[in-house]
Amino acid sequence: MLLETKTVQKPWGRVDLPAPFTAPDGERIGEIWFVPPPELPGLLVKYLFTSEKLSVQCHPSDAQTEAMGLGRQGKEECWLVIDAEPGAKLGIGFEREVGAEEMRAAALDGSIEGLLTWHRVRAGDFFYIPANTVHAIGPGCSIIEVQQNSDITYRLYDYGRERELHLDEGVAVARGEPYPDSLKTFVGHGSDIGLVDGPHFRLDQLAGGPDPAISARYRGPLLVIPREGDVAVEGEAVSPGQCALAREIDAVEFAEDGTCLIAQPMA
Repeated sequence: MLLETKTVQKPWGRVDLPAPFTAPDGERIGEIWFVPPPELPGLLVKYLFTSEKLSVQCHPSDAQTEAMGLGRQGKEECWLVIDAEPGAKLGIGFEREVGAEEMRAAALDGSIEGLLTWHRVRAGDFFYIPANTVHAIGPGCSIIEVQQNSDITYRLYDYGRERELHLDEGVAVARGEPYPDSLKTFVGHGSDIGLVDGPHFRLDQLAGGPDPAISARYRGPLLVIPREGDVAVEGEAVSPGQCALAREIDAVEFAEDGTCLIAQPMA
């Protein structure tokens, strides 16, 4: 079943989108996301396209939102860069340990941007972003984002834009520490690679069909996100730029010479 697609204009979006996407004339598209199906409500897939810097922000964990009385609304996410202009960067974690008071002061005067570690990126770079990680996306990036389905974002700094900041909430949950190298990797075209294996969801890239070990992990409903080549879910074609729900992995006919992402929440 193809998921419903939402195309969202953003001031920081782009008019020139990478294939297979095109922006309507005069519209700056920042997000293309897929409405989570009732079978998998806790997992959200998006494409992000940036022409400006996004805010410096962080997200709480499930445990933290439960302690706040909000239920399980934490957000862990991951980014796969699918296109990057020369010099494009992602800010993830800090260059050194940063205490809460220093973080607050840096957020107020704007110097927090300079405290972040800015990772120069290219197509194929992959980053897992745990809850509480301070992060920002720079201009010139096109990204597939797979995340826990939560809209709780604490903005620490927004380059003087007139949007609400959440300094108390953000500083209370933010980790003032460097980003671990173990949480990033490079994803080549046409390669099988396990990208995420918990704690909240799993994500794999497949070149062709899955091997028995991958099939054994993916029991029950999953999301199918083609990158190169069409796949079929119970006979329905799914093309790059689309996302579909499959009732089980055996219901998916993968393109032999294609590349596809598959994702599934973990119990």
